[in-house]
Amino acid sequence: MRFRRRRSRDTDVELNITAFLNLMVVLIPFLLINAVFAQVSILQLNLPAVNDSSTPSEDDEKDKLVLEVLIYGNRYEVVDRNTSAVLKIVDNKDGKHNSAALHDYLVTLKEKFPEETAITLLCEDDTPYEVMIHTMDAVRLYNTQINGQTIKKELFPSISIGSAPQDQAASTGGDA
Repeated sequence: MRFRRRRSRDTDVELNITAFLNLMVVLIPFLLINAVFAQVSILQLNLPAVNDSSTPSEDDEKDKLVLEVLIYGNRYEVVDRNTSAVLKIVDNKDGKHNSAALHDYLVTLKEKFPEETAITLLCEDDTPYEVMIHTMDAVRLYNTQINGQTIKKELFPSISIGSAPQDQAASTGGDA
């Protein structure tokens, strides 16, 4: 049996990588641009608390503020759940929810109750997603000046979400 030996050739072979480089020129910017849009921010939300059988003493409940923001189609209502009192009604401005006025009122409440961190947002079933997000942004943080620097501080970072009760103002307004 004979074995054949290949003869070594002295020819140089060039590797053509032009097509590969063209692919990289297109692929790298595409991946970099999409990486910016892939960022996700996560906000910790809680369900509203159900009344427990073990309740704190009445003195603690009177002093404590349990804030709720009811989001209706034409206004915000800021309510204290303990007293069922409407603290503030923020009407829409130019047909849109006035989250800036809501934010300003909540900042004044935070000055009165600095230890309070929880708030519940109660929305109607047809509340637009954008309105919910703007409301969450309005109740979560606020800017303050310390030594000439603007610093973001927590307003009411513990946000719970639930369903709003039926709008009584709309139902009584429709009957008249």
